[in-house]
Amino acid sequence: MASQYWVGDFFIDLSRNQITRNEQSQTIPPKALAVLTHLAKHQRKVVSQDELLSEVWPDTIVTPNTLQRSIAQLRKAFGEDRKQQSYIRTHAKQGYSLECDIVWQDGSSIPQDKTAPEEDAPSPVPSAPPEPVIDVQPSNPDYQTQPVKPNRFPIFALIGMVLLIFVGFNYSSPKQNAQLIFDRLQAVTATDHKEFGPSYSPDGEYIIFNRYLDKLCVNKIWARNIHTQQETELTPEWGTYGRHTLSPDGKKLVFISEEDCTIPLTQNTCYNLVSLDFQKAMVSPQQPNVLMRCKNSAIKNPVWLNNNDLAILHNESDRWRLIKYSVRDNTSQVLYDLEEGNLAHFDYSIDDDLIAVTSYHQDGQLYIDMLDSKGALLTSHPIDYPDEISEHRAISPNFSPREDELIFSTGRRLFSLTYDGKVSKIQLPLDQSASSPDFHPGGHRALVIKGQYDSDIASIPLKLPGTSTTPSEEDVSTIYPSATRSISGEDDGIFQPNGNLIAFTSRRSGEDQVWVTDGSDLRQVSQFPIDTNIDGIHWSADGESILVNANNKLNKIFLDGRVESLPLNAPIDQLFQWDSIDNSALLSLTVKGITQFAEVDLDSLETRFINEKPVSWAQRAKDGRLIYMDHMNRFWQPGPAEDQLIEKLVDQGSEKRFVIKDNVIYSINRDDQLWSYNLDTDNFSILREMHRDIDYLTDINQENLMITYVVAAKKEVAELFLRQ
Repeated sequence: MASQYWVGDFFIDLSRNQITRNEQSQTIPPKALAVLTHLAKHQRKVVSQDELLSEVWPDTIVTPNTLQRSIAQLRKAFGEDRKQQSYIRTHAKQGYSLECDIVWQDGSSIPQDKTAPEEDAPSPVPSAPPEPVIDVQPSNPDYQTQPVKPNRFPIFALIGMVLLIFVGFNYSSPKQNAQLIFDRLQAVTATDHKEFGPSYSPDGEYIIFNRYLDKLCVNKIWARNIHTQQETELTPEWGTYGRHTLSPDGKKLVFISEEDCTIPLTQNTCYNLVSLDFQKAMVSPQQPNVLMRCKNSAIKNPVWLNNNDLAILHNESDRWRLIKYSVRDNTSQVLYDLEEGNLAHFDYSIDDDLIAVTSYHQDGQLYIDMLDSKGALLTSHPIDYPDEISEHRAISPNFSPREDELIFSTGRRLFSLTYDGKVSKIQLPLDQSASSPDFHPGGHRALVIKGQYDSDIASIPLKLPGTSTTPSEEDVSTIYPSATRSISGEDDGIFQPNGNLIAFTSRRSGEDQVWVTDGSDLRQVSQFPIDTNIDGIHWSADGESILVNANNKLNKIFLDGRVESLPLNAPIDQLFQWDSIDNSALLSLTVKGITQFAEVDLDSLETRFINEKPVSWAQRAKDGRLIYMDHMNRFWQPGPAEDQLIEKLVDQGSEKRFVIKDNVIYSINRDDQLWSYNLDTDNFSILREMHRDIDYLTDINQENLMITYVVAAKKEVAELFLRQ
């Protein structure tokens, strides 16, 4: 059976997991495409659910909901829904059928059902399917897209070649001095799951990664042989596991395991540094052993050093520092810390025994600091951002095969970073956002995570009749029909004051932009550059403009197309709320790498810091009372002497934020229950059960709540290959 075929005017490419129409490609989960292919083999015939489940998920126990999700993904790709079934038809209590022409790429076609009319015969094979391009650099080195310019400096070129040869003979390091040129991007884990944190084993034989359970935040750690592609499950139970590192001898795997604190004092999550025997885990999954517990501080990103100690980022009192942990002695000591600043990210080079740290210094700029493995500072330089990158953009550079150079991603673009802070673009624009590359020990390939987070927004009635089933058991899009369907991420839906528009953020045009819709028509109202991140939007009271936090800067966007920038001195972390009458904004901003809660007068740009607590969300009520939620999801309001904890809401906070209407707080707790709390009467009520896939509450009006929910969290491991 051919791996490429046509469904009507949609081109299906199983080798790429893509559906293409009019040169617009969509990446579809392999299982969903397997369902489509089986239906295509039985064109216009009803295929039962049991047959599809046994054909697509052999030897695997799955529920019909899994099949229904695949059908919903296919319908979304075809631009239809359950009411309009032009392609995939549901036959009640029987199954599904594919009701359109099928043409296989080799020219063969499936015979028509005898009951089908003659005019439904397949159309001729189109001349050439649209091929989505991933690789910018052609695989054939003789191919050139532009005329070759004559070399004006042959003598300098000759001298350069001699120097390269000299370096190659005098240094055993595998570092390359030629410019990095990637010529191939290849998927490694093209599954229905979400993967994260890939790294190579020290011998380069395995890829180790985290694989998440559906849309939930729990995962297991897996290893994949790069030669046989065989995958092995290393951990037996689902857990909240972070980035991992394998010891230089390949025997011990160490990673961070998070859990709910039994008695939360300063944080809800406790962090454990754990390890397991890698060789034993390759035979059967192993339960990890705890090396170090952190109940009142956070740790992340453990990395083995050449001396068999671990370098770990450690957070205490909202500041990150780099510590060295001895597994043998069970002791730790500070490797690198800034008294006036904060650390952001670090990477370690086994070959050079160097540590590269990005950190915010006293002047508020991001620096690249080079250390030896004992923590001694070798060099420190501010990072000189080019125009393509926002001046406040946080980056996570890793070591590259080039001498004295690192590499990082801003989303769909790659850049190099020298040890003295110079940034240069690498010519490889990606079709989807990708993480910073993590190179193979041989230096010829690198791992990235690529994919997209698919979410939708929905407006739902504040009061709903009770249902007989638990919402979490049903498909989330069935319960909450999307207000703006697309296969990209939509978020931050907010109602226009005294109007019928909804403003929201979306990546449907390729970049994070602000859009508005009246329920039928929609239009893009912002023109932000590539790799933009938006963290908060809010309408003005008159509904004529929107305040947007884009790339850590505030911008006022008017519906008539005008844009007004508001140049604050510090980068904005999150915009919570805008009072356009007083022209002030509640927000969190970063000062010397520390996030602080503040209110800003947008006329004078003066900043008033409210408190030093880490704040996850904040709003003012109708009467002006300030309500905020701290990092432990507890609700507070300012008091005459000190801030007061709202006792009735101690166990009701979650990461799903909250909204306030007429002095009433609405939110969803960790048990997925929608609740309300009246600030005037102190009355608390559980309103109803909500679906577990809701991400956030984003707004409220007289009758409706606005929510963001997860449709798919597709992330996969991929490899970038350097041109040889």
